[in-house]
Amino acid sequence: MNPEVITSAQNPKLKRLLALQEKSRLRRSEGVFVVEGRRELEHCLSAGFEIESLFICPELYNCHSERSEGISTFHISKELYSKVAYRGSTEGIIAEVKARYLALEDLNLKENPLVMVLEGVEKPGNLGAVLRSADAAGADAVLICDPLTDLYNPNLRRASIGAIFTVPTVACSTDEAISFLKERGIRILTAQLQDSSNYYDVDMTVGTAIVMGTEATGLTQAWRKAADAHILIPMLGRLDSLNVSVSAAILLYEAVRQRQ
Repeated sequence: MNPEVITSAQNPKLKRLLALQEKSRLRRSEGVFVVEGRRELEHCLSAGFEIESLFICPELYNCHSERSEGISTFHISKELYSKVAYRGSTEGIIAEVKARYLALEDLNLKENPLVMVLEGVEKPGNLGAVLRSADAAGADAVLICDPLTDLYNPNLRRASIGAIFTVPTVACSTDEAISFLKERGIRILTAQLQDSSNYYDVDMTVGTAIVMGTEATGLTQAWRKAADAHILIPMLGRLDSLNVSVSAAILLYEAVRQRQ
């Protein structure tokens, strides 16, 4: 089937595409989100996500090997692409993809897993950066507790460089996450300033969940009480904290170091 050519920015399909990028409520209600660029789309497909429709700019997109049977495909001009693309350098391809939300019971963790847990972290860019570090460190899962942004936020996906598709990620409540970890004997390490040991003095070779909150308010009391150990990153300057994504990378790679 030949692609449909869209020539107007007022086309309802383009308007819907823009709305899906901008409105989390629409993404949740329709169960669809937007992916841009060949690399991100490849990660998405490898993770088993299903494409609903493709928007291709032939002037920018040089590879036409995508399996598009049964997928609604639209061709748009370079000018229209610049209006609907969230990023400028995404190679001329945008896809609407059916969302998939994992639950805790969907996770298939290996022996002595490494789990990253974030509570109440609001900024999509920070969440995406932590997911990227989790992928790099080979973490088995990321739990996002009481999330303040949806998992398919464009800024989150952009910062994750596709890691939202490569690392099993679950949005859940703090109580659900604590129960899940306790039932599986996964040791809970909370990153906090009070009553804490230096992170490199704590055993991370067993099943480990590294739990972090926001820089402003830290973790809730539920996590502090549930913790098996409290850990901190020594701060040798005048400031008392690092960006959450930087801290997460340090702690994840300490687990990698100990397990080598």
